[in-house]
Amino acid sequence: MDEASAIERVFKEERGRILATLIRVLGDFDRAEDALAAALEAALRQWPRDGRPDNPRAWLLRAARNRAVDDQRRSSRESRRAQALYDASAPPLAVVAPEPEEDPAVADDRLRLVFTCCHPALPLEAQVALTLRTLGGLSTEEIARAFLVPSATMAQRLVRAKQKIRAAGIPYRVPEQSELPERLAAVTAVIYLVFNEGYAATSGDTLVRRELAAEAIRLGRLLCVLLPNQSRPRGLLALMLLQDARREARVGADGELVLLEDQDRARWDRDEIAEGLQLVDEALRAGPPDAYALQAAVAALHAQAASTRETDWAQIAALYVALHALAPSPVVRLNHAVAVAFAEGPAAGLLLLDGLAAEGSLDEYHLLHAARADLLRRLDRRADAAAAYRAALDRVGNEAERRFLERQLSTIEPHTNEPDRSS
Repeated sequence: MDEASAIERVFKEERGRILATLIRVLGDFDRAEDALAAALEAALRQWPRDGRPDNPRAWLLRAARNRAVDDQRRSSRESRRAQALYDASAPPLAVVAPEPEEDPAVADDRLRLVFTCCHPALPLEAQVALTLRTLGGLSTEEIARAFLVPSATMAQRLVRAKQKIRAAGIPYRVPEQSELPERLAAVTAVIYLVFNEGYAATSGDTLVRRELAAEAIRLGRLLCVLLPNQSRPRGLLALMLLQDARREARVGADGELVLLEDQDRARWDRDEIAEGLQLVDEALRAGPPDAYALQAAVAALHAQAASTRETDWAQIAALYVALHALAPSPVVRLNHAVAVAFAEGPAAGLLLLDGLAAEGSLDEYHLLHAARADLLRRLDRRADAAAAYRAALDRVGNEAERRFLERQLSTIEPHTNEPDRSS
């Protein structure tokens, strides 16, 4: 890895933490992002020449704050009146540490940032998108893919959300205890989407972005401490841990995607599985299960099975039915169809997927086409499977997934001119 790539990696790992602190200190999303971008440019110039600092995060934070001070001074020279107003009202830029009297569980700038972005004055999708952009460091294009909307639409949502925070004076703080439950749905949605982007990146060369998954799990733990009497954070944390436990086995030595049925289960993280199983049990015992607890229950069944063949697919399919009744979603129906395919055979699953495809709601979602392709391949309908693989390739953004789909297509494409055995 060259020096520039190493610096970029450090920046990705520390970005969310530094930006959250800068937003609190500067009181403005755009100023904080500009200052941090300038700090990265300075690091790319200076670190190869002077050596990497012992504490890269502190260096980047100091460089960003210095840039913000310089920008403010430059602006003040252009407007004496602006300088006077700034001196009278702006918080001192040197204050970067949390207030000492705060509970350590909530004295975390990243958690403050999540709750700021998830303020009820903002539309729910804007709340999630803004936090993914600021805390997770996702690009506008990546967030648009996650929401299945055009990039221009997502860019407008992000701009409007920042303007709303500025205009409404939304405070940068964790809400009072009495306010927390009503804000929890958006916060957990944000944390889980950050995890999903780390667990299965929507774009880029690698399938897994470990720093995002680790950040989401860390925030999930903080949320469990913050709300010990709420089952939702425990269900969310259980789900993330049980999925993250499979991380090392999901990617081969060559960086290529490995499907669940082909994974070496000896490589699954048993400590994460044990913790996740305990949490999902607690979440299910706490009362009627929410969407996270149901999904965690699905992940628990996978974690407890010795192989794909020994997995209780009928129970997984039933859990997806319950999940869809609680939180209707075409993606849930897609997962249900895959479970039915394993429980009852590929023809039964394909029937459900074909109905979902005919509705058109997931036409741009590559996993729908990839799932259809796999079931068509299993049914030896090679020409139809090849067409479905091509449709998935037209829509996939992650390069590791693209290479997997290309390999799958290559195994059947030479034979697509032969008659399907199913005919």
